[in-house]
Amino acid sequence: MNTRLLNSRAFASSLVLLLSAIALLLPACERHQATPPASSTTQDTATSQAAVVTHVDAAGAAELLAADSAVTVLDVRTPGEFAEGHLKGAVNVDFKAADFKEKAAVLDKDTAYLVHCRSGSRSTASLEILKELGFGKIYHLDGGFNAWQKSGQPVEK
Repeated sequence: MNTRLLNSRAFASSLVLLLSAIALLLPACERHQATPPASSTTQDTATSQAAVVTHVDAAGAAELLAADSAVTVLDVRTPGEFAEGHLKGAVNVDFKAADFKEKAAVLDKDTAYLVHCRSGSRSTASLEILKELGFGKIYHLDGGFNAWQKSGQPVEK
């Protein structure tokens, strides 16, 4: 048989095998890609914890607080930031403090909490700790206090 013919058949076989492998792997990759939220409210459920985290924007948070007086606002900013202004009735537990976990641990884990910081970074980091501590229902104010103020929601001092 001609060497050139053997090389082209070997190449074609390798190409078919490679394309088949890619076709099998692509659906698996699609299942693991993060998708952006379709609305202003999304939920994360940790597989190892019972906690459910619902992400809400400022308008969704305002609606939640108006509709459910049992939701407690947990402000994880520093005491100085808290003193400059906060959501009505908020409880302040400083995420940057060395004893954050200990102070959060004494809160009622059966209460639903709306958690926020200034922009959403610290409060997002606090979610894992709150889930680890056994909090059952957590709402996260995406965009934090900045988003709350920007949307014109009321602030207490």
